Amino acid sequence: MAGLLERIRRANRPPLHTLDAAAARAAYAAGAEVLDLPRAPLVRVEDVTLPGGDGTPRPARLYLGAVEPPGLLLYLHGGGFVIGGLETHDSLCRQLARRSGGAVVALDYRLAPEHRFPAAVDDAWAAMAALVAARAGAGDRATPGWLPRPPSGGPRRLPLAVGGDSAGGTLAAVAALHARDRGWPLALQLLVTPGTTAHADTASHRLFANGFLIDAATIEWFFEQTIERSRRTDWRFAPLLADDVEGVAPACIILAECDPLVDEGVAYGDRLRAAGVPVELELVRGVTHDFIKMGRALPEATHALDAAAAALKQAWAAGAP
Repeated sequence: MAGLLERIRRANRPPLHTLDAAAARAAYAAGAEVLDLPRAPLVRVEDVTLPGGDGTPRPARLYLGAVEPPGLLLYLHGGGFVIGGLETHDSLCRQLARRSGGAVVALDYRLAPEHRFPAAVDDAWAAMAALVAARAGAGDRATPGWLPRPPSGGPRRLPLAVGGDSAGGTLAAVAALHARDRGWPLALQLLVTPGTTAHADTASHRLFANGFLIDAATIEWFFEQTIERSRRTDWRFAPLLADDVEGVAPACIILAECDPLVDEGVAYGDRLRAAGVPVELELVRGVTHDFIKMGRALPEATHALDAAAAALKQAWAAGAP
């Protein structure tokens, strides 16, 4: 990991917080999969759409890991709510689908600053609502043609999970809370290095403020692009501040030891456990934020992918209605 950080430093790319949003997106897209595993072939990869929070269809992508998948995962990409998209996380979604055998649907939610908080949250909730409705109508015209069918002789509908990394992990945690409030059954929330606090003020934010892939200045830039400071205590931005987390879906939380966000990930896992929510927490030693997308160089990345896939398979098997 230290060697990778030194290579990144020598590349001397401008920090994201010194760029405008368009340039930052282009820079991130250019390097997002350089260290990622090659894009794995799957049974099917198809560009589709899901409803957005403003009623406008949003691009999405279906990854089918098996002809008869055991479950469905709505995946929300990372990028500080400002950068990232379907292409930057294509390899990651393929790996999750291949290793779990499930169906992964990645959502291209609206980004800030053009679409500030809570636009991304609204898109995630709308996409989840559409998948829940489609599952409820399995076998009739309410089901999109691209939605995979349950295995022959298996459950009547595919168990649904939600997941994401970084800002996408925040959105996944918030979507799990929303699903509980709406009474939607959810098999698992997969949270990879999620953000959960309002002001990036934990001890790990100070300890890993500079030189550990994502710097304090960049985190603050993401926040400034996304949301007014006065609104940052909204639980839809900082799920650790939610009034009540009891009854949410079981969680698989994957954290990086040398990550500014690690303390808030641990704190969210503790909060869920204290409320009686089953939590599997993987703290991966010696790696930084975004490590799960560095499988070409870090065996820890593939181990984390296997852990995520195992959690999904177990949750889908247990959560089949």
